[in-house]
Amino acid sequence: MQHVVGVEEVRKVAALARLSLTDAELKAFVPQLDAILRYVQQLKAVSTEGVDPTSHVLRLSNITRSDAAAPCLGPEAVVSLAPDRHGQLVKVPKIVET
Repeated sequence: MQHVVGVEEVRKVAALARLSLTDAELKAFVPQLDAILRYVQQLKAVSTEGVDPTSHVLRLSNITRSDAAAPCLGPEAVVSLAPDRHGQLVKVPKIVET
């Protein structure tokens, strides 16, 4: 089987992913991406006729707890967890400049 991927293909994928790769990194990724795409070609050869689409190979269902009211922390307890506070207020660094 011939190689599917070369340095230029890796360069294009890196650009799409907004990655800046050195020439050495580009060369290192060529065989890795090539192996991935070869495997995808192998999977394409498998007949999926009669197989329903699925998002997971196992039958799963969400296991959630019942929605029941429970006591919550009071304001004093919440503010006491903050690293910096002013009375009942949580102090945070300024992020908007005027």
